[in-house]
Amino acid sequence: MRLVVVSALTALVLAACGPSQPSASPTPAAAPAAQPAPPSTPESAAAPKAPPPEGDCGDQSRVPADQRIANTARWTTASEEDTFGYDVFRGDTEKGEFKKVTPMPIMGAGTSDETHKYEYRDDTIDPCKDYWYYVEETSTKGEHHKITPTFHAAAKRRARGTPAETSAH
Repeated sequence: MRLVVVSALTALVLAACGPSQPSASPTPAAAPAAQPAPPSTPESAAAPKAPPPEGDCGDQSRVPADQRIANTARWTTASEEDTFGYDVFRGDTEKGEFKKVTPMPIMGAGTSDETHKYEYRDDTIDPCKDYWYYVEETSTKGEHHKITPTFHAAAKRRARGTPAETSAH
């Protein structure tokens, strides 16, 4: 049995509808849990969300990296056993096809009973599209384990000239 415990999974902390900056302070950790915590999703709130603002859609590769709109996945482990690293996968639909978006693994803590916080900023998105993500752990033995449920990131913008409908995302 794997001893990796994801205690405070903030499934996806969505960037504001403007340039996304890496956070200066990490999300506080919850008390260690025996099971992964369910994703914290503002989408489950009863009140409808305001529609995203109008803006440019498509490829952001010509935009300076520090000004790109991004989705940021954050997760916390209460402990790790033989963890080499983590990769973040992204799909255009909830059912996939998912592709790895981390160019290199985010290095894990090896074997540790301490809390560790991780994040990955995905600035290769089209800000007008919804995406789905999950995080996978790679052990020092080369084994791969999906450690989060698949989670949703709603579009940050809507194309210029499209109606502003309220969303229950």
